[in-house]
Amino acid sequence: MICGRYERHSDKQKIADAFKVGKLPPGFELSPDYNVAPQTFQPIVRLNRDTGERELTFMRWGRIPYWSKDSKVAFSSINARAETMSTAPVFKEAFKHRHCLVPADAFYEWQKLDEKDKNKQAYEIALKHK
Repeated sequence: MICGRYERHSDKQKIADAFKVGKLPPGFELSPDYNVAPQTFQPIVRLNRDTGERELTFMRWGRIPYWSKDSKVAFSSINARAETMSTAPVFKEAFKHRHCLVPADAFYEWQKLDEKDKNKQAYEIALKHK
């Protein structure tokens, strides 16, 4: 599942080591972000097209379908269900052909507190630290 908000506080070397990224780009800076929001530029790990090696680079957080002429669609297509990701038109093409790893230390889900859906409580979901 793709989530709407997550947190990343691991430093660039920890991320590079965990995902077996070779050389980091010169001047690559990475500050912690405890509330990563859609449309912000965030680090991802992907295969370099030329070398086939894993690389750490920045991309915009969100999902704009290839057929969309309006980037506002990205706000409405950040969440996907694992059981429909390979068949839903908005995710199907990217799921088949484009992949990357998104370094995250936790993600957030919200619980509705009232029936009108106006008040929600955020819950952080993360692995227990040793």
